[in-house]
Amino acid sequence: MIQLAQGAKKKMKWFRRDVEQKETPATSIEEQRAEKLAQMGAQLSATRQQYGFSIEDVVNYTKIPRKLVQGIEEGNLEDLPEPVYIQGLIRQYADALGYKGSEFASTFPIGTSRVVLKPVWKNPSFFKLRPFHFYLLYVLIIVGSVSGLSNWLNGATMIANETKPSVKPGNVAQGNKPTPGKPESETQTNTFSRNQKEVEVGVTLKEESWIQVIADGKITYQGTLKEGSKRTWKAQKELTVKAGNAGGVLVSVNQQEAKKMGKPGTVEQLRIALN
Repeated sequence: MIQLAQGAKKKMKWFRRDVEQKETPATSIEEQRAEKLAQMGAQLSATRQQYGFSIEDVVNYTKIPRKLVQGIEEGNLEDLPEPVYIQGLIRQYADALGYKGSEFASTFPIGTSRVVLKPVWKNPSFFKLRPFHFYLLYVLIIVGSVSGLSNWLNGATMIANETKPSVKPGNVAQGNKPTPGKPESETQTNTFSRNQKEVEVGVTLKEESWIQVIADGKITYQGTLKEGSKRTWKAQKELTVKAGNAGGVLVSVNQQEAKKMGKPGTVEQLRIALN
């Protein structure tokens, strides 16, 4: 019995020693962190004060919250995040004071602690639909419908503009009123007058027409004359009259009988010059 009791005692001692050995590392790491943080915080605080910097100066320069700066200087682990983040804050603080931040912070023990991030999609309320979601969906549908209708109307307008036929003076059928505008082609007709001191040309518009008049090499008129208009031009040596709708223009040279310049919708040019 005595031997059994002694054997049981030995086993209990071995068990306690084994448990103490397993628990000691976790406790010692926490103590090491607290002790090291107190040393490093005191060193950083002393250096800061030596340079004449306030805590606010450090906060403004490093963008580290005031509470964390004070936690580092005071060695208060409760006010600080996970050890791996503490090491990063120490490195940033040390860099600001002129230390080699990476080397300075590497002495702070972080152990094997891990930061566990819980996925938000595992939260049952993450996919829960609320009235706001339906309202947002309604707004998106309305915006999409208005945008689509606007694009469709713009496309229809562009197609209509592209397919709209253009009317040119040369394509106007006889009897139709020509479209005023600058002619693209011309037919020249030369008329010479003898024994005259000057050249005179008068026009009477039976239909609206574009007219250009050149007297002695200078353009004296260019524009569109309406139906019923009457105009007269004179020149010393040469006078040229160009009409975009020759059939609607009556021309009188040196007060002679007025005659049509040409066919409706055609471009004609009349040139009168003294020898």
